[in-house]
Amino acid sequence: MSEQSTSSQAPDRTPRVVIVGAGIAGVQTAVALREQGWRGAITLLGGEPHQPYDRPPLSKAVLLGKAEGSTFDIDFGALGIELHLSRPVTALVPGARTVETAEGPVPYDYAVLATGADPVLLPGSAGLPGVHLLRTLDDAERLRPVLAARHEIVVVGAGWIGAEFATAAREAGCAVTVVEAADRPLAGALPAEVAAHMTDWYADAGADLRTGARVAAVEAGAVTLADGTTLPADAVVVGIGARPATGWLAGSDVALSPRDGSVLADEWLRTSVPDVYAVGDCASFPSARYGTRLLVHHWDNALQGPRTVAENILRGAAEGMVYDPVPYFWSEQFGRFVQYAGHHGDADELVWRGDPAGAAWSVLWLRGDRLVALLAVGRPRDLAQGRKLIERGAALDRERAADASVPLKAAAL
Repeated sequence: MSEQSTSSQAPDRTPRVVIVGAGIAGVQTAVALREQGWRGAITLLGGEPHQPYDRPPLSKAVLLGKAEGSTFDIDFGALGIELHLSRPVTALVPGARTVETAEGPVPYDYAVLATGADPVLLPGSAGLPGVHLLRTLDDAERLRPVLAARHEIVVVGAGWIGAEFATAAREAGCAVTVVEAADRPLAGALPAEVAAHMTDWYADAGADLRTGARVAAVEAGAVTLADGTTLPADAVVVGIGARPATGWLAGSDVALSPRDGSVLADEWLRTSVPDVYAVGDCASFPSARYGTRLLVHHWDNALQGPRTVAENILRGAAEGMVYDPVPYFWSEQFGRFVQYAGHHGDADELVWRGDPAGAAWSVLWLRGDRLVALLAVGRPRDLAQGRKLIERGAALDRERAADASVPLKAAAL
């Protein structure tokens, strides 16, 4: 069934919120609107045929066959949310106050853009047999038999998704080679002195990590590197990043970042078009806390932002909520639980807690005396306490903060 409607159409004069995108940001926006008292109609448009689902399990339980899916346990009908599947939106027409689909225009009083991000493709790899991405439920289902067959796999990219997939593939018994163009894993996310301590995780798990390795060509059964090395590959998994899915907004007057293509939302998550909001992976927002615009491609951002959007639709920005969270994400890789909170871009000092060669350690980023970011490996209490300290703008005693035996909260001045 290509489309599903889970409530009857509202009367013509009932105010309507149309949410474009049925991932976590879109779904949580719809739920938050109802929880906060929106009495009008809500239409949720999803481009995929599947019931809305959560993405983090795709690289873990779903990929390894330990779960059949990760569908949200939400009764859309009971909430009065019209859910339309297999209905991608092709344009926003502010003058007509509609979003355009192949089935025709959908009118809105308020629109919420929650289209997420699209994976970056390896040049020349589109449509090649044996080349995979890991972004959607269909991607995970295509990869499950690959892992089950214990194939020889080349992973392109040693970022978060590459590390998580390599972890699952090794757990399944596959031979795994990870190639990374930068000189270290997580080069775009962490500074060299931190990421260097994660390099050995690959070898410890039996994965072959090759840094400074650029892909020259991908063909059936092999990946060729720029130095001429040929790596046999029954399958190639590409994890080299994602970009906001905003191409469909061309000509809509919604302002986009010339740098990354994100919707340029303001501190209330409003776009440049009246009554149109943006949330989740497709939107960047100004952070007063960090003095810069943030684009956060992580689950927690897609969970928190919808509450702000819902409140601001209901109350208006003058009485509503400014969005300025402490970014947070987590990752499971090679038997380690890795968590990060904050934004370290303008930090001027790094403080270690514990031995980074060991199984559990943390690193703190300070600006002056103030904690602005924290990475915790196997130290969830550090993360929980540090996140609260960042939210408070707390200053730290460096000596106590560097003592891993001292609770981090006890280092606050």
